[in-house]
Amino acid sequence: MKAQDVCIEDGEPPDGRPASMCLETVHVDAQTGHTGKTGRMRVPRLTTVSGFLTNSATLRFRRTFYKDVSAIDWNDWRWQLRHRITTLEELERMFRLSDDERAALSEQGSALPFAVTPYYASLLDPDDPSDPLRRSVIPTMAERIKTRGEDEDPLGEEKHLKVPGLVHRYPDRVLFLLTDTCSTYCRYCTRSRRVGNPQDRSLSTERWTKALEYIESNPSVRDVLLSGGDPLTLPDDTLEWLLTRLRRIPHVEVVRIGTKTPAVLPQRITPALCKMLGKFHPLWISIHCTHPAEHTEEMKRACERLANAGIPLQSQTVLLSGINDTVDTMGRLVHGLVKMRVRPYYIFQCDPIIGSGHFRTPVEKGLEIIKGLRGYTSGFAVPTYVIDCPGGGGKVPLMPDYVMGRDGDDMVLKNYEGNLYRYFDGDADPIH
Repeated sequence: MKAQDVCIEDGEPPDGRPASMCLETVHVDAQTGHTGKTGRMRVPRLTTVSGFLTNSATLRFRRTFYKDVSAIDWNDWRWQLRHRITTLEELERMFRLSDDERAALSEQGSALPFAVTPYYASLLDPDDPSDPLRRSVIPTMAERIKTRGEDEDPLGEEKHLKVPGLVHRYPDRVLFLLTDTCSTYCRYCTRSRRVGNPQDRSLSTERWTKALEYIESNPSVRDVLLSGGDPLTLPDDTLEWLLTRLRRIPHVEVVRIGTKTPAVLPQRITPALCKMLGKFHPLWISIHCTHPAEHTEEMKRACERLANAGIPLQSQTVLLSGINDTVDTMGRLVHGLVKMRVRPYYIFQCDPIIGSGHFRTPVEKGLEIIKGLRGYTSGFAVPTYVIDCPGGGGKVPLMPDYVMGRDGDDMVLKNYEGNLYRYFDGDADPIH
């Protein structure tokens, strides 16, 4: 293997792109990993290790708090996982915490642990507790308050478990929970009751084998959704083993992966991962995206790699009070996703997990957002607004009122501008 030149200042520009910010290069031996500086210089193109540009906020953050960490290590997803920020002491070194945040991090009792990758931490506002991304991952005391309608398992997943880790709620598809681990824990997580369990069951061969046997024995299952936790926290060879087993089942037509990795750990989307995933088409990926502030150069590159591997990408967004509950914010979110070849798929009403009252909006707010998008942007950029019914009833789509009723044989419709139109909906009798 040949040695490589790597830009260590700006986080490695993608292959073939100008290294406009590169101030120093290093010589990397691909066999040994040893490096040696070759002097300060500017070069027009570089062969790179990770292929990632680094956004300016992340670059400043790394230089301030991880100045002894090379760009090669920073862009290694395993390094990011090993160095997740998990304690109050670590956060206080980087952020000016509010008394509320400090109290929530100091006290025990929250079912959901705290962890955030250094990369995602770099996107948070260090001074503003109301920053949307910061609110979504740093706990506050509000999540200790239980309100009406909340439950540890609001979607009734446990009662639809057929074997450990496999939920069969819909007739033709199953939810396969591969792992209890995420690289970053969202404070509104539907599965806060189980993720982050110190007794990680992610690599239990017995558990996975039972789930595969259940799928094999049920020919009605044509669609398998891999979730968790986050499946992409697992190693490539583990994922490849599982996907190979699933692809041997004749009646499994589609496999989907639900992940937030492109937003919180984009370094995980390596060329090797994409090449491996590309062997198992038709394979779909649903990306959990919260706010347009996540749309960094790193996330764009991660989505580009997945799309170039032939994997259809779609997004799922939880509607969150004070975070993304405006037409403007959601508009910027879906437009940014479309530019990354990610089709907006769902806006979820926030599930009523315990302690989620401060995140949940009125349903009317979601309808207002859909009304503000429909007609004002491309139809494929408008996601479906759904409530996942408590107790296991499944997803129910909600739409603003566009059908105003009937007048004889005419259906009366209201368009996005509020104008009324008639559509003949009677018998097709000749008018003569």
